Amino acid sequence: MHIAIVPVLIAMLLVSACTALKEGHPLLPVSEYEKMVVGRLDADYVGTDNCVAKCHTHDKITNDFKLSVHGEQITPETGLPLVNCETCHGPGSLAIDKIERNKQLLGEKGDKCDVTKLLDYKALPPQAQSLICLKCHSAASTPTLAQWHTSVHALNDLSCFTCHKLHEGPHQKVSRDQMAELCYGCHPEVKAQFSLFSHHPVREKKMGCFDCHDPHGSSIQSLLKGSSQRDMCTRCHMEKNGPFAYEHGDVTENCTNCHTSHGSANRRLLTAAMPFLCIQCHSPSHRSTLVDQSKPLFANRCTDCHSTIHGSDTPSNSGLGTLRK
Repeated sequence: MHIAIVPVLIAMLLVSACTALKEGHPLLPVSEYEKMVVGRLDADYVGTDNCVAKCHTHDKITNDFKLSVHGEQITPETGLPLVNCETCHGPGSLAIDKIERNKQLLGEKGDKCDVTKLLDYKALPPQAQSLICLKCHSAASTPTLAQWHTSVHALNDLSCFTCHKLHEGPHQKVSRDQMAELCYGCHPEVKAQFSLFSHHPVREKKMGCFDCHDPHGSSIQSLLKGSSQRDMCTRCHMEKNGPFAYEHGDVTENCTNCHTSHGSANRRLLTAAMPFLCIQCHSPSHRSTLVDQSKPLFANRCTDCHSTIHGSDTPSNSGLGTLRK
C-alpha cells in the first residue's frame, strides 16, 4: 500500500516544482546583477569621486574620461555623470578599502586600488565583454548595434574592446586616421589591394573603411551599409544608377560582376582587362562590321565605342537600344 503512494507523491512534487518555475519574479536593479558578476555581493558602489580621492594612480584616466563622450553626459535629475568608472568596472568599495593602510605600510607604492576586486575583463569571454557595453548601447544605439550578435566580427570572438580603447585618451571612437590601420590588422589582404594601380582612395585619406562597411553588423554580405550592394556603390556613383531605358543586365544586378571593391591591377577597378572582361559574356566578334570577306574585329578597349556601358536612353537603328556613344 505504501509503495503505491510513492509515485503519487513524486508526481505532486514535480507539479509543485513546475508551478514554482512559472511564477514571476521581479527584476533586480542592474547594480545587483553587476555584484553577482564580480562575485562579491558584499561590495558596494561608492562613486568615481570617492575612488579617485583615495587612488591617484588613475588621475589621468579619470580626466580623459571626463572629457570623453561618456563622461560629458550628465543626468539632469541628479547632476551626476550618466556613466562613471563603476558603470563598467563594477562596485568599487572593496577595491579602495585597504588603500589608506597600504599607504602607511608601503608609502607611494601603496597608492593603488586593488583591481582584483573589480571586474576582470581579461578573464571574461568576448561575448561577455561586449555585454558590458551593450547593457547601455543596446538601448541608446539600437540602429547601430541591433545586429552585433550575428555579425561576422562577434561570431569570430571579437569584442567591443578589440577596437575601442577607452583609456587611451578622451577620443573613444576610432578616428578616421586610425580606421584603416585598425582594419588591416585582421585584413592584410585588403591593405595589399589598396596598394594596386587602381583603388578606392582610402590610402589617400579621402575615404575610410566605415564609409562602406558597418563593423557592428549588417544584413548585407561583407558588412556593407545600405539595402543592397548596388545601393552602396551608387551612393557615390549616382550617374551609374539610372533608371535607363536600355540597361546593361549584369550591371543592374551587382557591380562586382565587373569591378573589384578595394583595388585592381586593371583600370577603373575592373576584375579583368578589356576586351577579356567583356568577352566572358559577349562574342568577341563585332557582327555589325563583318561581311563575308572581312575578319572579326578585335579592339583593345570595348569602351572606345561602347562608352555608356552602365545604361543608355539612346535607341539604336534597330530600335533595341545601344550602349554606344
